[in-house]
Amino acid sequence: MTATMFHKPAVEDRIPSSASPLLRLRLAPTGSAPALIDGAWWPRSRDLAAELPALVAVLDPLWGRITHVTVNPTFWPVVPRWVPVHGHVVKVGWFRAEQDPHKLLLLSYTVGRWDLLVIPPGTSAVTAARLMTTATDPSWSLTASGLIQEAEFFRTAAEADWDSVRERVWDSEGGQDARPTASRSPATVGLGHVPIPAEGTGR
Repeated sequence: MTATMFHKPAVEDRIPSSASPLLRLRLAPTGSAPALIDGAWWPRSRDLAAELPALVAVLDPLWGRITHVTVNPTFWPVVPRWVPVHGHVVKVGWFRAEQDPHKLLLLSYTVGRWDLLVIPPGTSAVTAARLMTTATDPSWSLTASGLIQEAEFFRTAAEADWDSVRERVWDSEGGQDARPTASRSPATVGLGHVPIPAEGTGR
């Protein structure tokens, strides 16, 4: 798991002490060119009432008081109308067709608007880290859904590569010769040893 992550230490120094230390967030560099995504957020669940207070507590002192949040309800089973946060209440709305399902939109009436990529809670740490880095890279200009699709492509490619490695190990340890042939009975077939990757390896 990762702690709160920001692109610049100067930003991290301004995180209020009341913020959850387990919040997983990364923001685009200050002063970077306008982009489709302003940062990436990796919530632990799809419970907005439980997840939003810690997020807003971190962003309020950085962006100005967050007053309104919108989501696409596709991946949020319950969308509350209001969520109490530290010192105020945030209004929550939703748009199904108009808003990317993998994006969280935040509004501060005194400052402006920001869009965060929402990384699915069940995402592996390796894939989440890749998404956070890509989403906050000013040279990229993918939508939230585009970023998720790209991450899925890399994850699938990595798994396919691991399958190829396992097959080569199988062959190198005798698996090729141990495959059944017309002259061998099933009882004589041997199995090559295939190492099992540690958790997170190959993703």
